[in-house]
Amino acid sequence: MSPLNGKKILLLVTGSIAAYKSALLVRLLIKQQCEVKVLLSKSAAEFITPLTLATLSKNPVLVDFVSTDGTGTWHNHVELGLWADAIVVAPATANTIAKFAHGLCDNLLTATYLSAKCPIFFAPAMDLDMYKHPSTLHNIQLLQKYGNQLIPAEFGELASGLVGEGRMAEPEHIVAFLENYFAQSQTFAGYQVLVTAGPTYEPIDPVRFIGNHSTGKMGYAIAEAFAQQGAKVILVSGPSHLQIQHVNIQLHKVMTADEMYAICSQYANTAHIIVLSAAVADYKPAQIATQKIKKKDETLHLELTKNIDIAQTLGSQKQPHQFIVGFALETENEYENAFNKLQSKNLDMIVLNSLNDQGAGFGHDTNKVSIISSDGEVKNYPLLTKKQLATEILRIIQQKAKKG
Repeated sequence: MSPLNGKKILLLVTGSIAAYKSALLVRLLIKQQCEVKVLLSKSAAEFITPLTLATLSKNPVLVDFVSTDGTGTWHNHVELGLWADAIVVAPATANTIAKFAHGLCDNLLTATYLSAKCPIFFAPAMDLDMYKHPSTLHNIQLLQKYGNQLIPAEFGELASGLVGEGRMAEPEHIVAFLENYFAQSQTFAGYQVLVTAGPTYEPIDPVRFIGNHSTGKMGYAIAEAFAQQGAKVILVSGPSHLQIQHVNIQLHKVMTADEMYAICSQYANTAHIIVLSAAVADYKPAQIATQKIKKKDETLHLELTKNIDIAQTLGSQKQPHQFIVGFALETENEYENAFNKLQSKNLDMIVLNSLNDQGAGFGHDTNKVSIISSDGEVKNYPLLTKKQLATEILRIIQQKAKKG
């Protein structure tokens, strides 16, 4: 059975010559046993008639908020957005991509997009220079950051007569993309996942703090990967410049280790998977000065006290249904220290990375890690992007968690 069987697909067709392909796309989706509804922009209706798409989809085609048949029927964009299991924008013009990226809402399609809670796929269609323009590339990147799925444009002959990249993906390829997504995205459907990311800052006075160089990139990549595979993610982040927007991610921003633990403790018992990638400060000042400490003497002595060990605490409270992943950043005796941490904190898996490897550790878009499982299995990876590593971490969690 196709992963698309029974899916409710809302197809948004915008004003491009490639709109003629939407007829075949609707037909292919119907063959996959999808229920299809179509929204046309007014300019798209100049390229393909609503009657054609209504006949193929067996549903009325909507163009505007209010029906033009004289009945005054209101087309509720909120209900449309909530109805769909997936929204497919094909073709997606540069104009519509820009509107989506910046939240402009001047028609039924853009209003429905902003109301949607389901996965959204967009297949750009435009001339090659438009497709490669910095503003278009920026807008596409924004949509991807929001959690939307890009179905890349293909290379071929364009309406301008030029040959290059910008041609809308063929309907068969769009359907294959959707099938692949839904086959993979169900991996963690029904799971609640708790992820920690970034550093913690422990205040010394109103101005200064104890912290580290963690940016949160690894934890954010893991949270996004889980969300894209259907999990409901609680992301607890220390201070970070990173932004994340995905319908499946609930972000909690904190400052200190105590604040991070307070949020984690709220969700730990109901989480199926816990990934503790945050670089939590081991110590905090015993006393926090209420005013800025003035520079007086040659030396300044701070009394530090231990922070709560979040990994050890959650590990000691681990439920039978839970799988807990820790992280270890080491500079010496790396495997020995990581394995000891794995055992002493009752973890199921630990991700070891070293500051001794070039391109790994804090601040980089890449990392080089070893993944050690409680069953003794060790997997060593070359330097990869943190998004690639997130995918690998999820793959191993899927294998090990099911074994448990």
